[in-house]
Amino acid sequence: MTAPATLQPVQPVTLEGEHVRLEPLSMAHVDALVAASSEDRSNYQWTFVPEGEDATCEYVSAALELAARSAAVPFATVHRATGRVVGSTRFANFEFLGWPPSSPHYRGEGVPDGVEIGWTWLAASVQRTPVNTEAKWLMLRHAFASWGVRVVRLNTDRRNVRSRAAIERIGGRLDGVIRANRAASDGAVRDTATYSIIESEWPAAEAALRARLA
Repeated sequence: MTAPATLQPVQPVTLEGEHVRLEPLSMAHVDALVAASSEDRSNYQWTFVPEGEDATCEYVSAALELAARSAAVPFATVHRATGRVVGSTRFANFEFLGWPPSSPHYRGEGVPDGVEIGWTWLAASVQRTPVNTEAKWLMLRHAFASWGVRVVRLNTDRRNVRSRAAIERIGGRLDGVIRANRAASDGAVRDTATYSIIESEWPAAEAALRARLA
């Protein structure tokens, strides 16, 4: 894959497709996120999803603090057909490999070498629809085409069979399981199944994603 000549540093961005628009998260999204997360919480066993106004305010505020430090790019997920906010997702854990400016690998000030896509949740009414697939495609495309990253990482609870299958469907390859890695949404200590897509794999992964969306 040939990286674009001019790569963009980490900054807020709006990503839009046929089914979904990912717009920069703000406190103005709180009420809509509360409504989205309240539809049916039965599928949130392995994913932290804020419940109620207070928890959602804290969730959005924490994401915006990271965004202010260019440590995350959080989105509100908008279902284009209805205009409803139906969830949230983000870029975070940017990786900078410390290349000196004289190195041919240097990509410019603030341009990451890798990034994690995660913190994704959706309202029950849009689960198992093209919304998540297209959102992932938009984010992966931005990471590889606009930032020129070498790798995108996707992590999930080891026990989350549904999430692991979804990651594998979009081309994620299992790098391994990191034991006792994070706090789990159910209060346990989580083992994390960590996946990645590297830049040489992206053209095939993108073709498969576009075929699924078609």
